[in-house]
Amino acid sequence: MNHGYADIPESRLPVIAAAVRTPFLNSGGAYADLPNHELGAIPLRAVLARAGIEAREVESVALGCVVQDVETTNVTREAMLAAGYPSTIPAGTVSMAGVSPEACIAGLCDQIALGRLDIAVGGGTENFSDLPIRLSRNVRKRAVKLALARSGMERLRILAGLRPSDMVPVLPSGRDLTTGQTMGEACEAMVRRFGIRRADADAYAVRSHRRAAEAWDRDWFGDDVVPVDAPGGRVEQDDAVRGDTDEAKLARLKPVFDKDDGIITAGNASGLTDGAAALLLTSAGTARERGLRARAVVRDYEMTGVTDMRTEMLMGPAIAIPRVLARHGLSHDDIGVYEIHEAFAAQILANQAGLASDDYAAGYGLGRAPGGIPLDKLNVHGGSLALGNPFAATGGRLLATAVRRLEETGERYGMIATCAGGGLGAAMLLENRAATT
Repeated sequence: MNHGYADIPESRLPVIAAAVRTPFLNSGGAYADLPNHELGAIPLRAVLARAGIEAREVESVALGCVVQDVETTNVTREAMLAAGYPSTIPAGTVSMAGVSPEACIAGLCDQIALGRLDIAVGGGTENFSDLPIRLSRNVRKRAVKLALARSGMERLRILAGLRPSDMVPVLPSGRDLTTGQTMGEACEAMVRRFGIRRADADAYAVRSHRRAAEAWDRDWFGDDVVPVDAPGGRVEQDDAVRGDTDEAKLARLKPVFDKDDGIITAGNASGLTDGAAALLLTSAGTARERGLRARAVVRDYEMTGVTDMRTEMLMGPAIAIPRVLARHGLSHDDIGVYEIHEAFAAQILANQAGLASDDYAAGYGLGRAPGGIPLDKLNVHGGSLALGNPFAATGGRLLATAVRRLEETGERYGMIATCAGGGLGAAMLLENRAATT
């Protein structure tokens, strides 16, 4: 039976020794002229400096990335080299929608537990300011034929098949290929299924922004965030936080995805965001031998998918969290820190409803539902609605925040969880190293 890393030697437990991220910025801002691999290189350099580790000591690097550039299909390799890591270190990129960073970190943790790695770096990088915009399929097909043409006459025949409309740029649709839904449309289906109210979604969004603004006012995130001297100027903190928002302001906004009956607006949804994050992972034994600060143990993780992608696309946390809790005989009472990704306020509320529903739990063979997460444990310093959501970096931000909260509160256990396009989800269980020694 799977009990996470419970049955491996203590010296092989994967631990988080350091975690950093860039400020998260609205797309089109200061990172607009910064290639994604250079953005990813920033936390890759900074995380080594925080831990006092030389790049040559790292044995593997893995970053998540959702939107790939054809020129840097293995963006991790380019980011690692740009950060000054030796070319002898293997590096790979994981693309698993919004759970990409959790997937690559989980893979590195498994290798550490198996004894294949002692020191690794994982995280993610995402720059929506530089989207891979294509021309029409007709242009792409004829461009390939043109490159293979052997005569001028053949080239003219190929070009004659083009129309002016073919030259209009084709933007990524953001739609799920299987369902044809955008994530917002999918979340509206969850709203209808779980009976989420607009007023509650707006109230949750206000909470996220105000908590994040308060945290930044106290420089609570400061140690986790590395300033960036970007082409668009120096940035030191997230720029999507709106501490002055209130429910009255949000109530005036019109629904975006279901204009007649929907509840999701620009005010209670996360926006397109650029950013990168990196974590230094080691075995517990290596951390002890090297005098590194083993901040938290990664005890377990769960990757999952939903059954009905049309009505529960973003319900992954409501499935993954109970599975991890059950494997370790834990309840919400035992988890002092929850950091859950906020794609939409309605998505958080729908997952809370799913966590509280015995019927929903039964549909996944989860037994009795664990209940909704207590709000005094959930995203107490704001979440993705306010801080931003660069898909492949958000998981790194969740982990960094959870680790810092565990250290601050002295709580023993923390949990992060993420929903993702394609009906995917992930959860990771952390244990405060200081609380076990």
